[in-house]
Amino acid sequence: MAIPARALQPRQAGVTYLAVLLLVAMMGATLGAAGVLWHTAQMREKERELLFVGNEYRRAIQLYYLSSPGGVRQYPRELADLVRDPRQPAVKRYLRKLYRDPMTGKPEWGLVKNPDGSIAGVYSLSDAAPFKTANFSKGDADFEGKEKYSDWKFVYRETPAAGSLPQKPAAGQGPQQAPSASPNVTPPSTGAGSPTSQNPQGTAKP
Repeated sequence: MAIPARALQPRQAGVTYLAVLLLVAMMGATLGAAGVLWHTAQMREKERELLFVGNEYRRAIQLYYLSSPGGVRQYPRELADLVRDPRQPAVKRYLRKLYRDPMTGKPEWGLVKNPDGSIAGVYSLSDAAPFKTANFSKGDADFEGKEKYSDWKFVYRETPAAGSLPQKPAAGQGPQQAPSASPNVTPPSTGAGSPTSQNPQGTAKP
């Protein structure tokens, strides 16, 4: 007995509806996965930019410190001092420009300050968890295992040199030399066959 066409229509409509729902769910899952991948790639790119910019600030602070006039080493009071050193009569720059925080997109940075208020370093104000937690360069080795971007502190501190340079001798003094060992002097023998046992006149004793 044939099934009327009108009876098949609701059943076919239900199957079509389920197929559409399944397709939409699959498309949503695919788009969601693509969104996660895109977000991860974007964050990793921002991480690389943060490492570059942070180290640029650290290097600029080092140059500012080592270029201190008058023999007194100083850290910058403001980040703007890195773009133009106010201590120098001529224009001297250690950064081409002030960089934004790549993680927040804002110009504000966290500042690592010395007791006198001068700036020794910078850090991001983002509290997001980093993707990179290991395999840092030697200068950034302290970042390993950190849980927030704000824990990445780009700081310059003067460290003593591995070895001290030899001091120049005072005027009129030559280089010091180690004292040489005295030669071993054998005392003269007084035996019969020694020259001292002979007559000073050179004649043999009778």
